Amino acid sequence: MRLVSFRRGPQDGPEGRVGVLDDDGRVVEVPNPAGGAWTMREYLQAWPVSQAMAAGAFELRGTTHALSDIELLAPVPRPTSVRDFYAFEAHVKRARLKRGMEVPPEWYEMPIFYYSNHCAVIGPEAPVVRPLGCEELDYELEVACVIGRGGRNLTPDAAEAGIAGFTILNDWSARDIQRAEMKVGLGPAKGKDFATSLGPWLVTQDELAERAAGLGRYDLAMTVRVNGERTGGGTLRDLHWRWGEMIARASQNCGVWPGDVIGSGCVGTGCQLEQEPPRWMQAGDVVELEVERLGVLRNPVVESAGVRRA
Repeated sequence: MRLVSFRRGPQDGPEGRVGVLDDDGRVVEVPNPAGGAWTMREYLQAWPVSQAMAAGAFELRGTTHALSDIELLAPVPRPTSVRDFYAFEAHVKRARLKRGMEVPPEWYEMPIFYYSNHCAVIGPEAPVVRPLGCEELDYELEVACVIGRGGRNLTPDAAEAGIAGFTILNDWSARDIQRAEMKVGLGPAKGKDFATSLGPWLVTQDELAERAAGLGRYDLAMTVRVNGERTGGGTLRDLHWRWGEMIARASQNCGVWPGDVIGSGCVGTGCQLEQEPPRWMQAGDVVELEVERLGVLRNPVVESAGVRRA
């Protein structure tokens, strides 16, 4: 199934309600047995029971909306956390080479991640405001999984079994701010916490089974376009770490829980940082991330209101 979070209007609140997208571009609402509509947070907390209810609602074709009549939100509008990994070797090599460094041996020993701002998640078509003080705004083409069944100190197999679905992630990056703060050695912070795009929908694992490429990997083409022109991409098959290994690492000593988002990190050539020379994003640019079977995540870039730039 392809699950969406959507709003019919302001009455649905910031988290909206859950629906299932059909092949004709219509959304079937998933009713909440307690009354009213699910939010994705509630839906994931009830997973996998809610998954069976979604399948039933889709089969019965209850309340249905055309995509043109609703607003798509991020599939998980309010994630409980966002952990973003660094799992594509080609991107790691090129990004570190830009700084005159090699890949450290520790990268091959364990999956590495940082925490992003779970309160700065936006959905498809939402504008990305260039952050104050940023002259080098970049995108990152990624895929994320969303946790449906969590736990603490999980094995990789148990972790993969608890994935509710996959979506596209754009890890927007203020490279000049990031470059300065990472000299301190604590990883990215303000260079990353202003916007993370998710969407357009959450695709369940059964939809991707025929594209499985070995244990915990999928062969899905990934492409990024700026203003309609292809600027990079690769394949999800090239992940160095399988999804279960990343989730298991995240679960050590603290756990992962329904609604947590786990990002893959940027695919090789999936950002301007790897280009020579880079062409940083400006107000008016439109960035589209496309991943086979997962859809297209599109966001325009806008300028901060009232900010003067040279």
